[in-house]
Amino acid sequence: MMAGGVGPNPSTLSSVLLGCSELSALQLGKQVHQLVCKSPLHIDTTAGTSLISMYCKCGALEDAKKLFVEMPRRDLVTWNAMISGYAQHGAGELALRITFVAVLLACNHAGLLDLGTGYFNCMVDLLSRAGKLDEAVDLIKKSPFKPHPAIYGTLLGACRIHKNTKIAEFAAKNLLDLDPGSAAAYVQLANVYAAMNKWKDVARVRQLMNRSNLVKTPGYSWIDVKNKVHEFRSGDRIHPDLGSIHEKLNELEEKMKLAGYVPDLECALHDVGETEKKQLLLRHSEKLAIAYGLMKLPPGVPIRVFKNLRICADCHRAAKCISEIEKREIIVRDTTRFHHFKDGSCSCRDYW
Repeated sequence: MMAGGVGPNPSTLSSVLLGCSELSALQLGKQVHQLVCKSPLHIDTTAGTSLISMYCKCGALEDAKKLFVEMPRRDLVTWNAMISGYAQHGAGELALRITFVAVLLACNHAGLLDLGTGYFNCMVDLLSRAGKLDEAVDLIKKSPFKPHPAIYGTLLGACRIHKNTKIAEFAAKNLLDLDPGSAAAYVQLANVYAAMNKWKDVARVRQLMNRSNLVKTPGYSWIDVKNKVHEFRSGDRIHPDLGSIHEKLNELEEKMKLAGYVPDLECALHDVGETEKKQLLLRHSEKLAIAYGLMKLPPGVPIRVFKNLRICADCHRAAKCISEIEKREIIVRDTTRFHHFKDGSCSCRDYW
């Protein structure tokens, strides 16, 4: 585009930065930022907001914060981008600190109904994640608003963590009533049963899913190494460095055992023996990507892994342990939030 003599505008810049965010291409995003700094767009609010959003989604929260502070003007979208970035990265207190100002701005532009619906959805999410499932169901039943399918998805996901099949069945039924083509409803319900070793129920749900011609979304993780994206799936057999990755994982497994790590076998959602479950967990896509990052990235460089599904409890536990024994910061973005693993702890405080 620029080679043809056409300069970028805020719209084209937003499209390019959206691509950087989707590909987790932080270095490319920084190059775009340098280009903006040398153009009239450096004072454009839309351009600045797009850059903030890109930095947040690529795991560079400090860069986003610095740009936000330096912006000459901020609009409602800018505030929302920064608040969302803080929240995704587990910086809840910082998000709250600037939220009150943003809420005052938002009230000038939003109707009370939309505002009420948003508060309702957040309350259900909060109760579900905290394990107060009965209270969440009661709130849904009493609400004057029609629940969004995502609310039942959140409730269903919490049921697996808190082992509640009754509410899981309630959530799955309502989710499928609103969205009959939701493969996630069947998958999450089957996962609830699997976590409780109810394998007959797992088989029944999978049969229902097959009859509906629905296909489970495969889970995968990816990592950017030297401007090349490497994708991994659980039990991967394709990556050219797979042998070395497995050796690294076996080495990490021994170190983690000495550090007190015990695999969470409930996360191995297959009806197999304990030894095989441990091997399945060790080959999860998140662990493959982390091991590859440890192999290929220079010492001290944070490992940034991106996943298309929610990180499982075992990979979360393992990432905390690896961050401590390898003295390396590990950042994992899943569908819920960013997880910053450092010195054996996670920014989410095990609440996600």
